[in-house]
Amino acid sequence: MRTSNVEYEPFSGWVDPPGDVQPALADDRTCSVAVIGGGINGMSTALRLAERGQDVLLLEAEFCGHGSSSRNAGQLAGAPGGDLQLLNLLFGKKMPAMARFADHAAHHVEDVIKRYDVDCDYEPVGNCFAAVSPGQMGRVRRVAKILRKAGTDVELGTSDELGIPRGFLGGMREVVGGIMNPGKFALGLRRALLSSDAQVFERTKVTDVAREGGQVVISTPRGVVRADEVVLATNAFAGEWDITPRHLAVPIWVCEVETEPIDPERLTALGWTSRSGLVTQHAIMENYRLTSRNTIVFGVRRLERGRTYPLPSKTPDPALVEELAEAFAMRFPALADVSVDRAWGGWIAITSTWLPLAGKLGDDILYSIACNGHGLAQAPYVGSLMADLIVDGQRHEDLEVLWKKTPNFPRPMMMGPLGLRTIWAVDRFNDVVNGSRRRARRRSMPTA
Repeated sequence: MRTSNVEYEPFSGWVDPPGDVQPALADDRTCSVAVIGGGINGMSTALRLAERGQDVLLLEAEFCGHGSSSRNAGQLAGAPGGDLQLLNLLFGKKMPAMARFADHAAHHVEDVIKRYDVDCDYEPVGNCFAAVSPGQMGRVRRVAKILRKAGTDVELGTSDELGIPRGFLGGMREVVGGIMNPGKFALGLRRALLSSDAQVFERTKVTDVAREGGQVVISTPRGVVRADEVVLATNAFAGEWDITPRHLAVPIWVCEVETEPIDPERLTALGWTSRSGLVTQHAIMENYRLTSRNTIVFGVRRLERGRTYPLPSKTPDPALVEELAEAFAMRFPALADVSVDRAWGGWIAITSTWLPLAGKLGDDILYSIACNGHGLAQAPYVGSLMADLIVDGQRHEDLEVLWKKTPNFPRPMMMGPLGLRTIWAVDRFNDVVNGSRRRARRRSMPTA
C-alpha cells in the first residue's frame, strides 16, 4: 500500500472546520448552568438544557466539534465497549443495564439525526466484531453469548453470512447502529445548538474552575463566568484543573487514515455486501469501514498516552500510518496497491474500567465521560441525560447505571507507555503465528 503522498490533516479528514466560528468570551457573565466542552457530549447537554428553558452557557476552547467528535471512525455502536469478557467477569450484574444503555444510546443518536435533519451519510447497517483467526472467532462466540444473555440483539456468522470481506473468517454483528460521517454529525449538532437560546462562546479556553460565594467561578483569558451549576464535558481534556478528580480518565491519542477513492467494482469484489463497520478482536482493535465516497477509513492499532496537560496538538506519526497501511494490506490483499490519501487523529478518553461514567463533585459540579471508543453513540445520550437530571432533579435509570457515588477512581491498569507497548507487541506476535495474513490471501482469491 502506497503512503508516499499522504495529506496529514490538522483537524479531520471528514469535514472542513466551520466558517462561522463564534466569538470568544470577552466580558464577565452569569448563568444558571455552564457547560465546559463543545464536543458532542457538551453540545448535547447545552442543547437539551436550552430546549428545556434553562439559562445555559457553553465554553469551548476551539470550536464545537473540534475534538474526537469529528475525528473518530464514524461507527455508531449498539453494544457496550471495552473488553466484554473482562467486564462481564468484573461487573456481570451490571451487564444487562449496560447493554440497555448502549442500545438506547444508539437509538437516541438516530433520533437526533432525524429531529435536527442532520445530513451525515448515516447507514443503519450495524457493526461487526470481525475475526481474523480461529482464536479471534472463539472470542467472538464468547462475547456473543455474553451480549445475548444481557439482552443485546447480535448475529453470529461466517464472512459470507454476515456480508463482510472474505479476508475475515466471520464475526458477530451488532444489529443496532451503523456508520456515518462523524464530522458532519458534529457540525449538524453544532448548527442546532447555535440556533437555540444557549449562549455559545468558542475559542475560549477555561484556565480554572473554582468555588466562590456560593457559585462556581470559571476563569478564561478575557472574562469570568459565574454559574449555579457546571457540567464538565471535556472527556480527554478533563485533567487541566485542580478540581478534576484524579484518574478520572486517561487521554489516549488514536489515528485514522483514509484510502484514495477505489473503483466500485473492486469494492464489490470484496464481498462487503452488508457495508457494516468492522472492529477486529485484537487487544488494541483495528477498525475498517466503507464511506459514501468509495473509500475505506481504517485506524487505531496502536495507542499513545498523553502524559501532561494541556494535551499537545498533534498530527499522525508517519511510522504509524505506514504500520496501518501494512495492516490494511494484510486484511485486504486485493487492495494492497491502493494509496493512503489522508491521515488524522485525536485525543479520546479511556476510563479505568472502560465503562462510561457520570457523577457529581459536591452539589454544583457534574461530570461525565462517555468515550472509551464508543463516544459517538454514548456521549450525546449521556449529555441529554445529564441535562434532564439538572432540570428534573432525578437520574434516569440509564444514567443510574453509570453513576459514581464518590469521585474516587483507581489508577488505570496497563495504560502506561510500557503497558500499551506490551499489549501492542502481543497483538503483533499473534498476527505472526495465527496465519491471518496467509488466510486472508487465500480467502480473497477469486473462485472459478
